[in-house]
Amino acid sequence: MPVAATPTGVSDPAALAERYGLTKSSLRPPFGSYLRELWSRRKFVVSYATARTYAMYAGARLGSIWQILTPLLNAGVYYLAFGVLLGTKNGIDNYVAFLLSGVFVFTFTQRCMTEGSRSLALNLSLIRTLHFPRATLPLAYVLNELNQMLISMGLLFLVVGFTDGPTWRWLMIVPAMLLQVMFNVGITLVFARIGTFVTDISQLLPFITRTWLYASGIFFSLPYKLSQLHAPGWVVQVLAFNPISAYIDVVRRALLHEHLKNELPHAWSIATVWAFVMLAGGLWYFWRAEDRYGRG
Repeated sequence: MPVAATPTGVSDPAALAERYGLTKSSLRPPFGSYLRELWSRRKFVVSYATARTYAMYAGARLGSIWQILTPLLNAGVYYLAFGVLLGTKNGIDNYVAFLLSGVFVFTFTQRCMTEGSRSLALNLSLIRTLHFPRATLPLAYVLNELNQMLISMGLLFLVVGFTDGPTWRWLMIVPAMLLQVMFNVGITLVFARIGTFVTDISQLLPFITRTWLYASGIFFSLPYKLSQLHAPGWVVQVLAFNPISAYIDVVRRALLHEHLKNELPHAWSIATVWAFVMLAGGLWYFWRAEDRYGRG
């Protein structure tokens, strides 16, 4: 059946839309334009992260105090299980600060991955209603976890200040945290896309992160432990490529003087490469599916 001509004389709706510069609402923009639009929504990211932080503790009797209690309780459980019962604290000076730094750094990345994998699925109504860069949602989750991490680092500074005393090396925490934030943004975007189309990832992530936890040198010094086991030097080199191990190591270098004797090789270089590769790769990988998010 022929299509009736429009008042403008154009019978093809697609041609008519092109004539007036209309595009699909879900059309994926060029990568450069996408990044610029993402930057223009930075206030929304901050506001959304702030609102989410408030909502997380609004129903709790102690409220936002749990932001301090949660990392301390986690560290206390690990100290009892690994430091005391399994004896991993032997041979490590200031084991409390050593353990706290590892737990805090790992938890920052772990929670970004876990929460980010659900960031789009939990906001489908918002995605289907409004047009905005979908990456703003995972970024808000990273910002939310960064806020928790800063509180945790404040507690860690207090512990190290009372035990080892402050030092100029604390300044190195700034680039160390910046690199981890870059890495976390990238890996959160990756899992945000995967979690949207592979819903079972939320069931697998606890096993993935738990395995990663035990292989990252959080409860013991990797070089020290491997030297006790007389492991070949190449084993330490391979384990050093673990990004979390690198981020934990550079934080410990900044805080703990004794850790300098058991540092991982090339940790700063590895942390930097992982940060830039994961950030660029995560942004590109997430952008490639921008026009598919929120479809029923």
